Amino acid sequence: MLQKTFNWLSLLSLLSILTFGIYSFTHQQSLVFVNSSELINGYKGMQDARKAYQQKATTWKTNIDTLANEVQSKIMDYEKESSKMTAKERQLSQELIRTKQKQLADYQQAMNTQAQQEDSKMTGEVVTQINSYLKKYGKSHGYKIVLAATEYGNIAYADEGLDITKEVLEGLNKEYSGQ
Repeated sequence: MLQKTFNWLSLLSLLSILTFGIYSFTHQQSLVFVNSSELINGYKGMQDARKAYQQKATTWKTNIDTLANEVQSKIMDYEKESSKMTAKERQLSQELIRTKQKQLADYQQAMNTQAQQEDSKMTGEVVTQINSYLKKYGKSHGYKIVLAATEYGNIAYADEGLDITKEVLEGLNKEYSGQ
């Protein structure tokens, strides 16, 4: 009787292992991952957003350079002419220079703040587009989970066959281009 029970338990264990193995084998593709850095950097939407941001940044830098040149010019004028000025004129010129320097510093600070806000907004919009596409892509391909690997190593190891980054990037860029 004990031998018969042992045989049944062995058979049940073997069937359980086989069932789990078959299930795992047939459902192994329900979990995939993308390389988020590669996806973001290769996405044409991000590339276009970065170009637009660079154009804005160039304009901001030009404006800052213009203001800095004005301040420098006022300082040079003051240094050349201060010996010929009255005390009142020197005081007014110094106040004008301080005012210009403060305007420059305030503008630089405002532009830095605006640049950070623009960068955050741009990145947020692009990430939203990518996440939306990943959700559609995952559903249409029957994936249960799509993980995102980052350079910080939240996926220590995954079989290359589970990496769908190239396929997703291709589809994402086609959708962005309107194809």
